[in-house]
Amino acid sequence: MDSSDRYTVADLSMSEAGRLKVEWARSRMPALASLRAKAEIERPLEGQRIAGCLHVTKETAVLIETLESAGAEISWSGCNPLSTQDEVAAWLASEGYSIHAWYGQDNSGFYECIDKTLEFDPTLTLDDGADLIYRVHSQFKDLAQGIIGGTEETTTGVHRLRAMADAGELLYPVIAVNDAETKWDFDNVHGTGQSTIDGILRATSVLLAGKNFVIAGYGHCGKGLAMRARGMGANVIITEIDPIPALKATMDGFRVMKMDEAASIGDLFCTATGMKDVIVGRHYDSMKDGAIVCNTGHYDCEVSISDLEERATEVFTIRDNNEAFTMPDGRRIHLLARGRLVNLASAEGHPSEVMDMSFANQFLALCRLAREGSTYDNTVYDIHPDQDRQLAALKLSSSGIVIDELTEDQKSYLLDFSAGT
Repeated sequence: MDSSDRYTVADLSMSEAGRLKVEWARSRMPALASLRAKAEIERPLEGQRIAGCLHVTKETAVLIETLESAGAEISWSGCNPLSTQDEVAAWLASEGYSIHAWYGQDNSGFYECIDKTLEFDPTLTLDDGADLIYRVHSQFKDLAQGIIGGTEETTTGVHRLRAMADAGELLYPVIAVNDAETKWDFDNVHGTGQSTIDGILRATSVLLAGKNFVIAGYGHCGKGLAMRARGMGANVIITEIDPIPALKATMDGFRVMKMDEAASIGDLFCTATGMKDVIVGRHYDSMKDGAIVCNTGHYDCEVSISDLEERATEVFTIRDNNEAFTMPDGRRIHLLARGRLVNLASAEGHPSEVMDMSFANQFLALCRLAREGSTYDNTVYDIHPDQDRQLAALKLSSSGIVIDELTEDQKSYLLDFSAGT
C-alpha cells in the first residue's frame, strides 16, 4: 500500500497504466469535454471543496479533472470495496489529487477513506449510495453547516436520501442525479445491461445461449440486463414485487414468476433490486448443481451470503471473482464477486460513452448547487427537465446527429386548442 496524507492507493507504480485508461475514457466523453472547455474559462466552481465518494474508474477520473478545471478542490474515495481500478487511483495520486481508495478494502478501510475526504471541510458532496452523506449526518454533523449541498448518483442512494428527507433528518439539499432521464434511461439501462454481462463473462466465461437467466427486478437496470441477456440467446425469467414492472416484463415477452419457483430452474441469477434478502437460504436449497449467483445492485445484501456460507461444507475459489460453495448433497453454487456489483467488481463498469451523460449531469448539478444551493430547503431535488433536454442535444451534436425542428406553424398548432377534426 502506498500512502501519504494526500493519498492512499494500492500501488503508485501503476500510474502509467492508469493514464492510458483515462486517456481512452477522455476521448469517448465528448459532452463532458465540451462542458470542461467552457468551465475552464468561466470557473463556476471556484473556491468550492468537493468531497466525492464514487467508483474510482477511468470515467470518474475524467469527471474529477473536469471539476478541478471548473475551479474546485477535490478529495475522493471509492463507494464500493471492490470497484476501484487501482491503476486509475494511482494515476490520480500521481497527478496531485487527494484520493483514498483501493480494490479489496475491508469495512473499516472503506469508512476510513470516506473520513479522509472530509478532513478538508467540504462545501459540496458527490455521492453514490449515500454512504458519504450518511457519514456526515451520523459522525460529522458539524460539517453539515458548511456544506451547500450534494448530489447522488444511484437509485439506492436516492431512496436512502428521500427517506432521510421525509423523516426530517436531511441537513442539506441534495440533487438526485440518478433520476435524470439522461441518466437512468441510458446509464442504468444500457450501461448496466452491457457491463453486467461483461462482468459475468469475465468471472465465468460461461455460454449464455440456452441458459435460464433469472433477473430479480425489472426496473431500469433489470430491463437493460434482460434485453442483453436475451440478445445473447438466454431464456430470461423475471421476478418482481411490483405489478406494473411485472406486467411490463410480461408484455416485453419475458417469463415472470416468483423467486421460489425460479430458483429450481435457473442457471444464472442476478439481482437488480436495491432490496436486501432477494436470494436467501431456501432458494439455495433448490438451485441446480452449478448455478451461478451474482448481484448488480449497489449493496451486497441483495444476496444472502451468510445463508450460503452456513450451508456450505466447502468453499474455494475457482477463478478471480468466482467462488464455489459445495452443498451437503454435493451440489456446487457459484457466487460471483462476493455479491458485490458484478459489473464493477469483476469488470470495468459502464462504458465511457454512457457515463459521459451521467457525469455531465453531475457536473451541471454541482454548478447549480454552487450557484443556488444556499437558497434551497433541506430536501431532495430533481434535475431540471431543461437540463435533460440540453444534455441530450449536446450528446447528439457531439455524435454528429441532427434531428428535426418544429416549424413556427407547428409550434402554433401545439397551442391551438380549437383545432380538431
